[in-house]
Amino acid sequence: MIDIGEVITAMVTPFDKSHNLDLDSCGKLIEYLIGEGSDGLVLSGSTGEASTLDDNEKIKLFKFAKDNFGDKIKIIAGTGSNDTRHSIELSKEAEKIGVDCLLLVGPYYNRPSQMGLFKHFEAIAAEVKIPIIIYNIPSRTSSNISSKTCVELSKIDNICGVKEASSDMKQIAEIIRDTGEDFLVYSGNDGDTLPVLSLGGYGIISVASHIICREIKEMVASFKRGDIKKASGMHLDLLDIFYGIFIATNPVPIKEALNLKGMKVGPCRLPLSPMEDNELQAFKAILKRHKIIS
Repeated sequence: MIDIGEVITAMVTPFDKSHNLDLDSCGKLIEYLIGEGSDGLVLSGSTGEASTLDDNEKIKLFKFAKDNFGDKIKIIAGTGSNDTRHSIELSKEAEKIGVDCLLLVGPYYNRPSQMGLFKHFEAIAAEVKIPIIIYNIPSRTSSNISSKTCVELSKIDNICGVKEASSDMKQIAEIIRDTGEDFLVYSGNDGDTLPVLSLGGYGIISVASHIICREIKEMVASFKRGDIKKASGMHLDLLDIFYGIFIATNPVPIKEALNLKGMKVGPCRLPLSPMEDNELQAFKAILKRHKIIS
């Protein structure tokens, strides 16, 4: 089993006021996330606005994080796309940099068959030696990686886990049931963390951990040591945050929360735009209620 931790933050990508990659703010954010207890960071994922980062920016981001923080936290590079050849090229570059693991999102827009999905991930895995986590998020890709396909992919040596954001508990249960103990199943939605753990999942690749990492880690630890009452109580208490951070399209709200906390991460790039005023006021109320902002 690879050791990349139970609570991994799907990190936002800081931009300056001109929407350029801001590595100075990136360094401050990573230091903050390490201090809050994140076990690992996913860079250039959905929350990192991967769709608006070019390859040079992604490589610069991976290298900056690995060179400056690789001895303190696990670095997971989002190198997936809907073009298998492109994904292979970017994955090879990330491997050269020395990242600890790759996160490969299911191909989007072109809607491949289950065989096409299998062949896509198989082809990338054959070109690199480092561990790979598959990322299933049908709400964004319009293509679900079935439990059967995921189980078959788990038999490939360097495919070591899945980030499951389908919220399909039957599918997630089938994956956990039919894969080996060394195959890590992560919840891909903060609100699904406790249900996925209860099925035998390993941890969470989280957005909310930007602002409540300590609480999430304690919830996971409480569940795993058998204190189910405490874990469920924490889940219920944090529910408004788990879902409130998606009051608008991710990562718009979580970037707003960080900026409000004084952790400057800048705006999102178009086509993402700021929250409507009614959304912002409702979101601020949640953050104040949980004492995340004053």
